[in-house]
Amino acid sequence: MDPSNEVAADGDAGLFGPDSVTWRVHADPLMGVAGMRAQLLQALHPVVIEALDQHSAFRDDPWGRVARTAEYIGVTTFGTASQAMLAGSRVRAVHARIVGLTTTGVEYRADDPQLLAWVHCCLVASFLELVTRGGLRLTGADQDRYIAEQVRSAMLVGLEPDEVPHDRTGLLDYFRVIRPALDGSTAARRAARVVVAPQPALSGGARSAHAATTPLAGLAFATLPPWARRLYALTELPGPAGLPDGDATLALRDLRDSYQGTPCVPGVKPGVSGTGARPAPR
Repeated sequence: MDPSNEVAADGDAGLFGPDSVTWRVHADPLMGVAGMRAQLLQALHPVVIEALDQHSAFRDDPWGRVARTAEYIGVTTFGTASQAMLAGSRVRAVHARIVGLTTTGVEYRADDPQLLAWVHCCLVASFLELVTRGGLRLTGADQDRYIAEQVRSAMLVGLEPDEVPHDRTGLLDYFRVIRPALDGSTAARRAARVVVAPQPALSGGARSAHAATTPLAGLAFATLPPWARRLYALTELPGPAGLPDGDATLALRDLRDSYQGTPCVPGVKPGVSGTGARPAPR
């Protein structure tokens, strides 16, 4: 099914529409790996990882959060405007209930704009970097346009437009400013090992699923910025996680070639979606 035909039929192109850079980026076969990379980057924020430790079951279900994020991205990108807004309201409702104290006694709320901005920037930076490294051709203007379009995604979760970057310069500045606050904590390293390293304690289907996705998670780890890998200080990780930058880029390109013609966003299949989202363009 041609998604442009569906848009013409019901008159609702969603938040972005088929002419957006967002549709091009989020339809890329490497989005799954990019999502894993984003979550590994997010874990370096000491408050974010403590909130996950306290309010998430990711250690028992390491891929559940990845799958939920992928489904959310699919709906908010390819769904109608009303579907996107409903998905955003559900996320805001969940965030409003998540409050707590870090181990150092710092109070936090999941709907804190600073935490929301960190999660947003990790997603935007990871999606953009991996698809371009993997071979999607985007001009500098395209990349700036993508970041600007994603301000709409930030607003869905409760952020104001001026609380997130609007172009590559703003995104680079954001990471430069926040880096001193990041930390490769014990909790962050534990979270990384859960998804990147083999988990012998798992059994049955969970072990099979983990075995299938561990190499992809390792590649996601290898594509982290050098400063992020230094913070993790996990030199003993097996497989693709230890690839140098050049080899990681080649692996991304090979993987993207092997995925061409297959659905790229879990839960969003051409012509069919349990979430009501539009099919991703090929």
